[in-house]
This record gives sequence, structure tokens and C-alpha cells, in this order.
Amino acid sequence: MAARLYDLSSSWTFPNTRQQVWDVIADPSMAWPDWWPGCTLAKPLERSSQTATSNNELLLATTATLNFKASLGYTLSVSYHPTMVDDPKEIIFDAGGDLEGEGRVILSDKANKVTQMDIEWRVRPTSRWMSFLSPVAAPAFTYAHAALMRRGEEGLRDYLARQNGNK
Repeated sequence: MAARLYDLSSSWTFPNTRQQVWDVIADPSMAWPDWWPGCTLAKPLERSSQTATSNNELLLATTATLNFKASLGYTLSVSYHPTMVDDPKEIIFDAGGDLEGEGRVILSDKANKVTQMDIEWRVRPTSRWMSFLSPVAAPAFTYAHAALMRRGEEGLRDYLARQNGNK
């Protein structure tokens, strides 16, 4: 039996320009642990090409494996490998590790230099324990994902405010 597919989405908003948000989330150094509480780098970044010169080329050549501590006490190790970059609008990426599938981040401009970031996930758990518990624990896993995403949004908002001298 195949593991349950999770279709997860989040929308984050920031009082920053789309370029300011993009510069942080699409940084080839994948420094998400600098702003996302509960996120740590699981292992050094992997680069498939050392000849990439632009940030977009570097991003497409990078695989980052990050650990995320869920509010329910477990930690997921997830790798991210961008497969499409449309600077500064959209990133599509493959996910591997404890969650396998794909994701998409879309940035759009709103009124008064507000940026909306829509995040979509279509993933299946690969760990035996999550796959086994999914039929009964799916609501708890979905709740834990939402809580993790709220921490990410708050962390990025605070980080952007510090970067822009607003705090």
C-alpha cells in the first residue's frame, strides 16, 4: 500500500518587496536555519556544478537537506532540490528524505509593497512509522505542518524586519 499523499498549502504575507523576500528564500546558501525556528542544516549543501555563476544557476545546482523539529516532538529530514527558478517569482523543487514529492513557492505583489508567498506541497512520508500512522494520525501531521509553517512565516517576517532596519 502506498503512503498517503499530503496536499499542503500555506500563504504567508510580508510588508516587504517581492525582491527582498526572494533574496532570502532563494539564496543559494540555503540559510533557512538563520530565520526558521526549529530548522537546522542536516548536512553540508550538495552542488552538482561548480561552474554555476549566477544565483539562479547556483540554486538549481544545489540540494539542501534540512531538519525540521515538529511541534509534536518528531524531527523530519527533508532534502530540497530546485528544478525550476523564475526569479523573483517562483521556485519548483523536488523533495526527498522523510517526505518525498514536490513543492512550489510563488511570490506575488500585493498593494503597498506587500508580498504574498504561496507554498504548495504534494508529498508522501517515506518513514515507516509515519506511513503506518497516517490513516489515523493524518490530522495531527497536518496540524504539526501548519504549526511549523507558522513558525517559518514569523521567523522570516522578523528576519526581514531586522535586515531592513524596521525592528
